[in-house]
Amino acid sequence: MDTATAGRSTADAAPRRRAGRRPGARCAGLLFAGITAVVGFRAAGSDGVTPVPQLLAFLPWLLVPLGAGLLLTVLARWWAGAVWGVVLLGLLAWYAEPYGTAGEPAGRPVAELRVLTSNVEFGQGTGALIAAVRRERPDLVFVQECEYTCDAALRRELGRTHPHRRAVEGGGSEGSVILSRFPLRGTGGVPGTMGMPGAVADVRGHAVRLQLAHPMPPLPGRTDLWRRELGALREAAAADRTTPTVLAGDFNASQDHAAFRRILDTGLRDAARLTGADRTPTWPARTVPVFGAQIDHVLVSADFSARRARFLDLADTDHRALVVDLTLHRGT
Repeated sequence: MDTATAGRSTADAAPRRRAGRRPGARCAGLLFAGITAVVGFRAAGSDGVTPVPQLLAFLPWLLVPLGAGLLLTVLARWWAGAVWGVVLLGLLAWYAEPYGTAGEPAGRPVAELRVLTSNVEFGQGTGALIAAVRRERPDLVFVQECEYTCDAALRRELGRTHPHRRAVEGGGSEGSVILSRFPLRGTGGVPGTMGMPGAVADVRGHAVRLQLAHPMPPLPGRTDLWRRELGALREAAAADRTTPTVLAGDFNASQDHAAFRRILDTGLRDAARLTGADRTPTWPARTVPVFGAQIDHVLVSADFSARRARFLDLADTDHRALVVDLTLHRGT
């Protein structure tokens, strides 16, 4: 091969190499564009429209496609894309930090109580829940998707240990129950597609406001309803900021949803966040802890400290149960 031929071969090889890198750069660009859109809504404090609310629930897991995109940018030698990816990495790391206030409440401790919340998936997990209540011995139990047979089973099996109750009866996912060792005075609860009963408990002489949460999930085409019902829970939380409050249940939302953060902005604190477990997933139970989102929460007013949060795997339901140990403080 003469010198001229060798030069032409070398010159032809460079464009071929660049062309071979283009598919990787294009794939990385598509991945980054999708992630940028979701992170942009998170930064703007908006939940957007489908599919943004659904993707926001799994915001930390966007690190997986982001990592793939970064690898593609390196292989494609697309350095501007690599900078784009690194910026997204920093934003995801920032938003992975827990949201909301922390710190110890003022006043002396006056009562300790254990709270358990569980979505039993159309009543299918009722038997496992009853066993967990007997084992864990919570003082307050919040049960979502407790249809008629579930309601009857809880009344029959736990009526002696938890004689006080407030319920919204319903079939399928509509029924919900609050069980208590403490005397309860009923309240109007929060109206919604699914039952969200409320009560005021007499906890050793101290009034504690209880509210069960179970807004509609952000189904495609129904995200406005999901936002409205989370907004109704926010209004209930903000209506009384002087009485100690426990707001617990399946919120169908994580800390990456603006509608959920607005509830926290009323002054309530996530008990799991207070114990360092703010990213432990609770749904879908069949894939956790490998993959999932924390959408089941126990929110408490600043009158409470949280000592421990545990997540229980219950049979026959797609949610993990959450158990938290709380201490109520009151001013001296």
